[in-house]
Amino acid sequence: MRDVGLVHRKREGKQEKEDEQEKVFNLAKGFRGRAKNCIRIARERVEKAQQYSYRDRRNKKRDMQSLWIQRINAGTRFHSVNYGNFMHGLMKENIQLNWKVLSELSMHEPLSFKALVDISRNAFLGNKNVVHPPTKVSIPVSV
Repeated sequence: MRDVGLVHRKREGKQEKEDEQEKVFNLAKGFRGRAKNCIRIARERVEKAQQYSYRDRRNKKRDMQSLWIQRINAGTRFHSVNYGNFMHGLMKENIQLNWKVLSELSMHEPLSFKALVDISRNAFLGNKNVVHPPTKVSIPVSV
């Protein structure tokens, strides 16, 4: 007599392997060359693609944070305050707005942003002694 359970387990193991390969091939859709239809190469490329994806999700957050800070800095310098003093003044006044919101305000709501700059300027003494760069004055020359 044959052991029916053993045959069923073999078939079950084969099915699991096929399912696993199908998952890899689904993730490898759109890859070039044998990376889309050869399981060994597809598995390596899919793994590498997932590593890139993991890394770049963090890089995307870092890039957006950098962009928001640049926009805030541009907005504050327009009102003769530097970024660090502006953020320090907001911290002293306990105004808890994140970089994204401050960036949006500086771009799309200049009057609201100016109000925040004024609040920050009053909260931190370093903002009051702003030195403006010297301007060129032309002297008329008579001949």
